[in-house]
Amino acid sequence: METRHATCHCGAVEISAEFPEGLASARRCDCSFCLRRGAPAVTALGATLQVLRGAENLTLYSWGTHTAKHYFCKTCGIYVYHRRRSDPSQCGVNLACIDGGNPRTHAETYGEIGWSDGVNHPSDRNA
Repeated sequence: METRHATCHCGAVEISAEFPEGLASARRCDCSFCLRRGAPAVTALGATLQVLRGAENLTLYSWGTHTAKHYFCKTCGIYVYHRRRSDPSQCGVNLACIDGGNPRTHAETYGEIGWSDGVNHPSDRNA
């Protein structure tokens, strides 16, 4: 378990959270939103996520079931983190916002960034 900090591009927003697998859990998602956003996310425990600075500078984007809640900096527009639809007790934090996180060099230490099948999310299937 690692505790790490993350910031948006302009520094107005700073968060911290516990990451059960460190940066090794980085994944990309191919749902309609994440595919366009393009940022890999690292799994954090939602109960540990704290906005240390700039809560008033975060803006929320949500759609569909409104279970997933995506937070962006109002100033620089960077996606910082989101509450997961697949497990609302978890958050995904933008790998590139995390201190020491870099999608370009991630594979050198942790392996290739995998994909989550957001297109076929269980919540979207007919009962």
